[in-house]
Amino acid sequence: MEQIELGDIQIQVTRKNVKNVHLSVHPPEGRVTLVAPTNTRLDVARAYAITKLPWIRTQRHKLQNQAREAPREYLMRESHYLWGRRYLLNVIERDAKPCVMVDHKRITLRVRPGSTLEKRAEVMHEWHKALLHDFVPGIIEKWSKKLGVNVNRYFLQRMKTKWGSCNAQKHNIRLNTELVKKPKDLVEYVVVHELVHLLEPTHNDRFVSILSQIYPSWREARTELNELPLSAETWQRNN
Repeated sequence: MEQIELGDIQIQVTRKNVKNVHLSVHPPEGRVTLVAPTNTRLDVARAYAITKLPWIRTQRHKLQNQAREAPREYLMRESHYLWGRRYLLNVIERDAKPCVMVDHKRITLRVRPGSTLEKRAEVMHEWHKALLHDFVPGIIEKWSKKLGVNVNRYFLQRMKTKWGSCNAQKHNIRLNTELVKKPKDLVEYVVVHELVHLLEPTHNDRFVSILSQIYPSWREARTELNELPLSAETWQRNN
């Protein structure tokens, strides 16, 4: 993969069958990528990136100073987020099948005596996935009908640098399990974003036009989502 270096900033360059150059700064650390039309010379791409340096530095500064959750230890009265709301954690040790319950004030995590942090995290993660499996299919059905697209399958997984992704050829989408911590309307925005990719795989003008037409508040949703606290785990690239 080609790379452009501008001082302390490294930009990964990918060539695709697109009409325009697309520059992106990715959470959480501010990785920069540039997608260019297939025949674009590297010096032309570099000149374009130089004109965007102030914007790149602003976006990287925002990401690197974004609030991050403290590492979760799954202890009593620890703060946990669900659908954008903060709950206090209640931990019960009992020799029974682990489970998670929620009421209007707290999340109760029931685990076996002496369970490790890793086991508690696993139980919570499986619960998060179950909640998303209850919520996501209805959103996919609603918006796939509006867009006239078909989704073969969706997947939930931990994703280190994205809220979602789309395989337009297979008509599959993937969603970050961290979304369960965000308000439901922002989860819906991510689903809509990925569904639009079934019509337009790249972030070109056509993609923006379609998204703006069916989801006019997408810019506000994107800003809100990217300003919420990031997960405490160490993020790594997954693409």
